Amino acid sequence: MQEGTTTTVAFPTEATQDVLSEVLRDGAQRMLALAVAAEVADWIDQHAHVKDENGRRQVVRNGYLPERNITTGLGDVKIQQPRVRDRRPESEKERFTSKILPPLFAEDQEH
Repeated sequence: MQEGTTTTVAFPTEATQDVLSEVLRDGAQRMLALAVAAEVADWIDQHAHVKDENGRRQVVRNGYLPERNITTGLGDVKIQQPRVRDRRPESEKERFTSKILPPLFAEDQEH
């Protein structure tokens, strides 16, 4: 006597395409977040030598900027960019600008 096995094949439907799009968008969001975090960490590391008279770093990570949407070929992807704080006097401060993310509009920027 032979034992039979049954294989069920699901045919793609619209719902499957929506799920695939969500998986791709989620992956893009994660990759973008990792890339931006690495970009910020690298920039801060390049300024590790900038210290005050007590030896404390003057260019540091400081939380996150507000979440925003980036429009991609996969649709909108939410991203939260790490915030960089430069504690030096105003005349010496440098502003971090991502080479990956599009610039913020002036009214969206934090001090």
